[in-house]
Amino acid sequence: MRNLNDSNGCRALNFNIYFDMLVIGIAGGTGSGKSTVVRKIIESLPKEEVAVLPQDCYYNDNHHIPLETRLKMNYDEPNAIEWSLLTRQIDELKAGHAIERPTYDFLTCARLKEKVLIEPRDVVIVEGILVLCDKNLRDRMDIKVFVDADADERLIRVIHRDCIERGRTPKMVIDRYQETLKPMHELHIEPTKRYADLIIPQGGNNEVAIKLLTDYIRTLLPSFKNKK
Repeated sequence: MRNLNDSNGCRALNFNIYFDMLVIGIAGGTGSGKSTVVRKIIESLPKEEVAVLPQDCYYNDNHHIPLETRLKMNYDEPNAIEWSLLTRQIDELKAGHAIERPTYDFLTCARLKEKVLIEPRDVVIVEGILVLCDKNLRDRMDIKVFVDADADERLIRVIHRDCIERGRTPKMVIDRYQETLKPMHELHIEPTKRYADLIIPQGGNNEVAIKLLTDYIRTLLPSFKNKK
């Protein structure tokens, strides 16, 4: 795990925690291991202390656009996300109010009618490839993490995931990677490393870095502080 630092070797983390809620942003390229990092953070904490807001649930509501057109749209650029809704719902959670998180269908590339009730928690994780792109969202984060992995490893994971979970063929995945994922990663995602407080190399396989991160998170929780 590497600090993205200034000249003296460290960057001050922003821990202006409002209503004792810690907001953690976890970004990184598609297939970098973000979901694994999120899962291991959740496993390290009491279940009732963590809520997750996946960026993928906040794609713009494009149900009014024909399916054929939706399937060809670029979903790997910041304009594809309804940032205003995501930031507003984080503010609601910080204020102690429950939210109705949207849901999304990757097969139809549209939002679903169903919503998920999310209650305020001590820790809220915002996870997705673009979550460090939006300044308003970054300003709400107390810890910003970038999960890094080699391009070939990410491609292998994307092929496996999209073929099994999203009904795509290997050719569809590779074509999409070459035409959209790779150029969008270089344009929008890779540059957001500079905003990260912590960079985790080797993705979800970096057990040492993930343990250091989860141990650090626990020290910031009210339940931990109350035990001291």
